[in-house]
Amino acid sequence: MGAEAYGLVGFFVMLQAWFNLLDLGLTPTIARETASFKAGGHSPLKYRQLFRALSLIFLFIAIIGGSGLFLISDYLAKNWLNITKLSTDEVAFCLKIVAIIVALRWISGLYRGTISGSEKIIWLSSFNVFIATLRFLGIFPIFWHYGTEPEIFFQYQLLIAVVEFCILWLKSSKILPILEKSQIEKIGLSIAPIKNTLKFSLSIAFTSSIWTVVTQTDKLIVSRLLSLEEYGYFTLSVLVASAIVMTYSPISTALLPNLVRLETENKQKELIYLYRKSTQIITVVSVSTAIVLATFSNFILYLWTHDRHIANIGSTVLTSYAIGYGFLAISSLPYYLQYAKGKLDLHIYGSLFYLGLLLPLLFLLTYKFGIAGTGYAWMITNFIYFLFWIGFIHRKYLKGLHLSWLLKDVTTPIILPLLFTIFLTINFKEHSVFFHSLPTLILFVIIIFLTSILSGSHTRSLLISTIKRFTSR
Repeated sequence: MGAEAYGLVGFFVMLQAWFNLLDLGLTPTIARETASFKAGGHSPLKYRQLFRALSLIFLFIAIIGGSGLFLISDYLAKNWLNITKLSTDEVAFCLKIVAIIVALRWISGLYRGTISGSEKIIWLSSFNVFIATLRFLGIFPIFWHYGTEPEIFFQYQLLIAVVEFCILWLKSSKILPILEKSQIEKIGLSIAPIKNTLKFSLSIAFTSSIWTVVTQTDKLIVSRLLSLEEYGYFTLSVLVASAIVMTYSPISTALLPNLVRLETENKQKELIYLYRKSTQIITVVSVSTAIVLATFSNFILYLWTHDRHIANIGSTVLTSYAIGYGFLAISSLPYYLQYAKGKLDLHIYGSLFYLGLLLPLLFLLTYKFGIAGTGYAWMITNFIYFLFWIGFIHRKYLKGLHLSWLLKDVTTPIILPLLFTIFLTINFKEHSVFFHSLPTLILFVIIIFLTSILSGSHTRSLLISTIKRFTSR
């Protein structure tokens, strides 16, 4: 597609994230209330009334938000993005399509939350894989047949968004409880049923807004300061690093409804066990991925692009963001705990603390170091947040367990991979060929993940039981 067109893709991803500000905490709310309904916390009629109320709000915001984005697309193309190669009309047309895609994907969050809350995790995970395959791999035959212009890319993404919306809507409709005819008339069109969940929704809305600001401000600032081509290089590096989020998102999708169910049933021992087990799994999967991306950042970018110039420009950004996302993966766990308990007051304060750290560092380090400075700000902020805030939350909800959690569930699974990486870097840092070899990368990945899995008690048991299950067939 070219660097400038890819920069447009990165801008599309950022717009979608900012659009989530309109969510108002509704997607997590429907997921939590669905899980609560499955655990006996709501009657079928009450749940259907809540679902109808949220559907009306989702539809209203999707229309207003999508229309607003559609109307300002010409302004963004002419006055915000620094275009040098693509035509303004071409970019404006793509942004209009983006507005429709963003609205469709956002309203799909209602149905995805319903499915997630009902613990249809295997189906949802399989569907997500299916859609991701269509979205990212299905585009290649389209490119070969119709060309690689950005209009082709975004028109294809619109088609996939429509398919995704329709399937999720059908699946969520089957999950809804069946009511008698006399009860169906009582569902109504009122939004009053959300009043009982309003405090929880607004708490999530506030923290989600802050989260969008802290994770997207750097990208918004850079999109204005850089040319669209340079922004493409930056977007590529951040996109690779954000793969870490993809490693723990499926785990959190399965974890949240289970934590809510255990909290609703007042099974605290089981809740703590699940929380600590999930910590080990996320540490192994996400932090190990962060180590790999940070250590081989230059080579990984070169493997993807086959462009040494792009790899050299983006490697520092990729390294910093990968380390930051590694800390972020662990720091997200206390949020799941607060979510399950329906108490997000401290999470709001934590988000403000995070924001107060990131923004000054972002402006200071970006001004001093350019694109690389955004990565430094991201990495430092996530490290400080991890170091200080998690312990504070655990002292509130898991008294006496923080040190054990930190040592056994976070440090133990990752200490050997870290020591191995430090040894490798110190002894082979002068041999650049060593860090630009595919066999070396493959061997490194195997060692990092295997040592990490074997170091954690829960992950080791999970590996052994998996091997026994397959060998016994």
